[in-house]
Amino acid sequence: MTIPSELIGSIPRSSELLGAISSHAAGTIDGAALAEARQRAVQDTVRTLESLGSPVVTDGDQAKPSAFTYPVAGAGNVAADGVVIPYADGHTRQLPVLTAGPFRYRANAEQYLRAAQKVATVPVKQSVVAPSLLSLLYPPAGLSGYSREQFLDDVVSGAEADIRGCLDAGAHVVQLDVTEARLAVKLDPSGGVLADFVELNNRVLSRFSPAERARIGVHTDPGNDQGSTHSLDVDYAELLPSFFRLQAGNFYLQLASESDPDRVLAVIADHLPAEARVFVGVTDPVDPRVETPEEVRDRVLGAARHLPAERLGTCDDSGFAPFADDRSISRDSAFAKIRARLEGTAMAAEQLGL
Repeated sequence: MTIPSELIGSIPRSSELLGAISSHAAGTIDGAALAEARQRAVQDTVRTLESLGSPVVTDGDQAKPSAFTYPVAGAGNVAADGVVIPYADGHTRQLPVLTAGPFRYRANAEQYLRAAQKVATVPVKQSVVAPSLLSLLYPPAGLSGYSREQFLDDVVSGAEADIRGCLDAGAHVVQLDVTEARLAVKLDPSGGVLADFVELNNRVLSRFSPAERARIGVHTDPGNDQGSTHSLDVDYAELLPSFFRLQAGNFYLQLASESDPDRVLAVIADHLPAEARVFVGVTDPVDPRVETPEEVRDRVLGAARHLPAERLGTCDDSGFAPFADDRSISRDSAFAKIRARLEGTAMAAEQLGL
């Protein structure tokens, strides 16, 4: 037995890919050239992760326009002026908004998974957007002839197909990114929005068998964009009891950037569902400083004082660049942090006698 270690998903895009994205936006290269650049970036990402000894890899979201909006990218019935997400440093991100029904996935994550599988020689994990985030695309004023209930039914059906396609294609794990969960507590301290998010995500997760849910995970963090967060000031204790009601087999939790990790670990130990595994964050993508393997080892050993080793894994706190244009951390630094995570986790496992 050992301690499994996985990255969350995104890696900063390669310089070549960033240049190709800019050139495509300027009209100086066509879509085929951009697609070729994306595939080269996927190949480089997978091969670099394997060279670091990562037992599970992702495509690094190299081919996604963002980790959250890939299902509707290029859709004719969305506009750019949706929900605004404020970050602690003052910058914002804005989600798209649906302008007419019906809601349909234009792209599924299976295509990204299969592209990575063509290169990988180890298992491939696939991240997908959570239904709860997609629910924010419906305009508050409603849409004529397309009710919110119809919209949510379509979101649930689309999300199920997105996840099932990846499972059927052989994904090691399908991970729902629920970064909006902690933000929900900030926007609505009563917990009503969070409860709605959990219920909606469980509408999808309940459609899968126990064996399938063992290969499905959910991830939460306080956001990571341009070196800033959107909800790190929210007490984790206000989130985790509800978050652990999600019907998933794996939970991926930001922890390295927490000021009092032992307190959070105590909450995790009290609420972690039976049989579920929790992957705790041991590197912080928001911090440009690269952790040492010894720091990672000590964080893992700290977690093992609260959680059974057989239900413990490690991860990075978040994806390194969920949005394609985020250059707040370099690609080399991201890979260095991943190396430290892998080496530190192995050191901890050895010390624990695993």
